[in-house]
Amino acid sequence: MKKYFITGISTEVGKTVASAIITEALEADYWKPVQSGDLEYSDTHKVQNLISNAKSVFHENSYALNTPMSPHASAEIDGITIDINEIKEPSTQNNLVIEGAGGLLVPLNNESTILDLIQPDYKVIVVSRHYLGSINHTLLTLNLLKEKGFDISLVFSGNEHKTTEEIIQKMSGVPVIGRIEEEPYFDQNVIKEYADKFRDKL
Repeated sequence: MKKYFITGISTEVGKTVASAIITEALEADYWKPVQSGDLEYSDTHKVQNLISNAKSVFHENSYALNTPMSPHASAEIDGITIDINEIKEPSTQNNLVIEGAGGLLVPLNNESTILDLIQPDYKVIVVSRHYLGSINHTLLTLNLLKEKGFDISLVFSGNEHKTTEEIIQKMSGVPVIGRIEEEPYFDQNVIKEYADKFRDKL
C-alpha cells in the first residue's frame, strides 16, 4: 500500500487533474486534507467525477473552509484556527492519493505549512506548469523536498516547453512520470487514457 502526495509549484497548475489520473491509475482512495473555497464543487467532487473505477473511496476533508484563499486566512474568516493534529490520514487498506493546496509553503496557521502534512513514507509528485518564473518555482520546490529526503517525481502539465523541461530535468535529476497536455476538456475517458500511460511509472 503506497501513499502519494500531490503538490504543485504554485496554484492552478493542474494538481487536481493529476490527482484524478493517479487515483484512476492505481484505483486508489483520494483525500484532500484542506479545501479552501468552492465547497459546492470541491476538488474531491471534481476527482470523483473524473474517475471511472469502482474501487476508489473518497475521504472527507479535515478542514472545509469557505473562502478561496490561503488556508490560514480562510480559516481566520471562518473563525477557526487549523490544528495540524486534527488533520489525520484516513484509515484504508488501499493506495491513497493525497492532494495538497497550492505549493509546499502555503501556510495552514502561524507555524505550519502544507509541507508539514507530508509524512516520510509518502511518495511526492510535483506538478509543474510552464510560465515565466516556473523554472525557479519548480527547482525551489524540488530542492526543498530533496533536502527533506522525500521520494520525488515530476509531472509536467500543459503545452510542452522543451528548454524549460530540459533544464529542470538536468538540474534536478528528478524522474518524470509524464506530461498532461493542454486538452480541450477532461472527462473520464481522457483521464483513463492518461492513467494507462502513467501507471507503470507510479
